[in-house]
Amino acid sequence: MRNSIGREVPESARGYGKIDSFKGAFATPPDMKRYAPKVKTILPSDNKLFDCLEAVFKAIPVTDGMTLGFHHHLRNGDGVVNQVLAVAAKLGLKNLTVALSSVFPVHEPLIDYVKQGVVSHLDTNYLSGPVARAVSEGLFPNPVVMRTHGGRARAIECGQLHIDVAFVAAPAADEYGNVNGVCGPAACGSLGYAMPDGEYADIVVAVTDHLEPYPLSPVSISQTRVDYVVKIESIGDPKGIVSGTTKVTKDPVALKIAESAAKVIEALDFIKDGFSFQTGAGGASLAAAAFVKQMMEDKGVKGSFALGGITGFMVKMLEEGLFQKIIDVQGFDLEAVHSIATNPNHLEISAGGYASSFNKGCAVNKLDVVILGATEIDTDFNVNVVTGSDGVIMGGSGGHSDAAAGAKVTIIVANLVRGRLPIIVDKVLTVTTPGETIDVLVTERGLAVNPCRSDLKEILVAKGLPVKEIGELKAKAEQIAGIPKKITTNDKIVALVEYRDGTIIDVVRKVEG
Repeated sequence: MRNSIGREVPESARGYGKIDSFKGAFATPPDMKRYAPKVKTILPSDNKLFDCLEAVFKAIPVTDGMTLGFHHHLRNGDGVVNQVLAVAAKLGLKNLTVALSSVFPVHEPLIDYVKQGVVSHLDTNYLSGPVARAVSEGLFPNPVVMRTHGGRARAIECGQLHIDVAFVAAPAADEYGNVNGVCGPAACGSLGYAMPDGEYADIVVAVTDHLEPYPLSPVSISQTRVDYVVKIESIGDPKGIVSGTTKVTKDPVALKIAESAAKVIEALDFIKDGFSFQTGAGGASLAAAAFVKQMMEDKGVKGSFALGGITGFMVKMLEEGLFQKIIDVQGFDLEAVHSIATNPNHLEISAGGYASSFNKGCAVNKLDVVILGATEIDTDFNVNVVTGSDGVIMGGSGGHSDAAAGAKVTIIVANLVRGRLPIIVDKVLTVTTPGETIDVLVTERGLAVNPCRSDLKEILVAKGLPVKEIGELKAKAEQIAGIPKKITTNDKIVALVEYRDGTIIDVVRKVEG
């Protein structure tokens, strides 16, 4: 069947069940009740503390076919997922589902666990490294489910993604199960993506390498939800948090794009008191933030809040009084980790509070502007951040679709030609974020405004910005780099791309050759 943006999706998928096809960014309201885990109790004399993962596996007990939940705040420094799956393999467990909010190169051992039958399903929001390539090559017997950050929280809260056992990588814990991410040698900052797991999983296990005396403070996940605490030697390397670009680019083309994006924001009259803003950790996105920062300083503007994955650059803006608050679901560098631990205006937020569309108000809805990237954008403004130019999975939505839907204005920044390939195509290979939620594309050769936002186009033209039709920019890119060769895929679906409301917006098929 074809969904509302013309993408062919199956009516059902093995390991997933019946598919509800995408109907529009705001066209599918919730029709379920919030999931409730079983009520439990504990005696005053009971002990939660274990000294090894294997003992906790046997105490629960973890059995074949269970879904194990993990979060990714330690990013490429995570050491918990591999240790937990090693125990599962040692105990001979089979057919497990790994519900891991993002997969990084450090998780390469997952490939062998799939080949051994220990793991048969993967549910995630982002894939990179060897696992991403292996998924593209058809590693899993069932399609991988790729959600958004808000969509994963929604799925857990609504019972669509049922987690039997959540393993929370806890930089600090006490023996009764209070957990935070700001203390200990592996401090990673916010634990926002672990909060839905901690709230709704049947069993919650805090895995830590740093025990503090009871009661721990501050608390991100409470003792009232944690069943077991396991003390291990190391939960990972916090240096691996910094696995993306966190410095402002010096590339002249990227700087030109960034300056143009900032001029769009200024022209639309957002640079004023109360301004709210989200940007990514890429060099061009941070460069745009740098231009915005200068505009705010020149005008003496004090913004309300910065949101999302947080970098040291945004922390500096908070410390200089350019924003009143930071709302943080994930730290992108160690400056962000230090800030959330020490600055009372740097706030921790859950993934559901950040971006779930099925609650009474997520933070992305309060954004004025978000700046996002793209691997491709098509002439209907649909954006791909899942597959690369070779058709292989190299990312995922993360919070892309969530922030695009919530912000008043969503700006895509991208080079017109990247790797000798045009960024604008007739149809993107994989739709991650629907065009109806994208407002402006900014390139080094000009910018294009979504025809649905004629109000914005009128303002930007009047302000003298180089507004062009997206077809005109596409033609310019093809004049420079030629028309890209079409990627050939076969019928095997290796991943389902779920929109934030739980509908399927697209699928990823296995690439030929």
